Amino acid sequence: MFIHRPNPLAPRGGAETPQRVFLNRRRWLQLAGMGAVGVGAGLAYRQWQAYSSGADDEVLTAGRWSPDAERKYAGFYPAAKDERFEYGRDETPAIAAARHTNFYEFSRFKWCWKFVGPFRPDPWTITIDGLCRQPLKLDLAQFHRQFRGDLVERQYRHRCVERWSMAVPWTGVPLAAVLKAADPLAQATHIRFVSFHRPDEAPQQAAGNEFPWPYTEGLTIAEATSELTLLAVGVYGSPLLKQHGAPIRLVVPWKYGYKSIKSVERIELIGRQPATFWNTLNPQAYPFESNVDPAVPRPWDQSYETTLGSGERVATQRYNGYEQWVAGLY
Repeated sequence: MFIHRPNPLAPRGGAETPQRVFLNRRRWLQLAGMGAVGVGAGLAYRQWQAYSSGADDEVLTAGRWSPDAERKYAGFYPAAKDERFEYGRDETPAIAAARHTNFYEFSRFKWCWKFVGPFRPDPWTITIDGLCRQPLKLDLAQFHRQFRGDLVERQYRHRCVERWSMAVPWTGVPLAAVLKAADPLAQATHIRFVSFHRPDEAPQQAAGNEFPWPYTEGLTIAEATSELTLLAVGVYGSPLLKQHGAPIRLVVPWKYGYKSIKSVERIELIGRQPATFWNTLNPQAYPFESNVDPAVPRPWDQSYETTLGSGERVATQRYNGYEQWVAGLY
């Protein structure tokens, strides 16, 4: 229903403000506003520094497992290096990769390491089920033992849609080997990945926000069985730090980083394209496919990226430089 009211901006009996006074006042308000913005920005920057700061040892220690848990898996590292893959750039320092991470279950900011302390990556169970003949349900030790022969270290580039990138050595098992053990049925067209839901350990899950927890992701079965796709259990020759997605995460190096779901609990073979976390929230910005491609319009210019550690700005490559491996999928 429309309710008509007098125009509050219309002149009233010659009482309007003189132009000179108005312009001087507007200029004063502009300067005051700029000052307020400057003060606010300064306070925000100092707060950002306070929250993001921390000694290197503190950042790394925050993500470590219990000593007993780490000893349990120490014998699996380092894994044999797959010489077919090279970064093509300098390796990201481990501390830079540990300090700057996205893990929305714990924080909307990059200093996730400050909030992962209560998280327990061991004991852990991963389930592979759905449209398959041999569903698997393995605790972490069983997973390591069953796929020890497939465990490999690979140098991969990682590209975030936010335009930062890193180059890190993941240790893991090709997802194709895990799916082969489950023996997929012909009806399986996609893979759905599900992360954990533990509000008592993950502050953002307990915050009552708008996010559709638990975090989910998906791939076509062709993408999932690509030679590149890895289920990572380690990084830099040791078990994954908590902020890197301990104890087991997906690594899909030709796609934007949010496709590489962390802390996976379930891998489900299904016959349809699954709903995924970010695609559910904003399908235009986060399409299901989400291959790295600087030519595809995004909310942010994707033509370049800034590498963690060095701060070097480099041109973004289609498929993050892995075109020879995956272009045939599309």
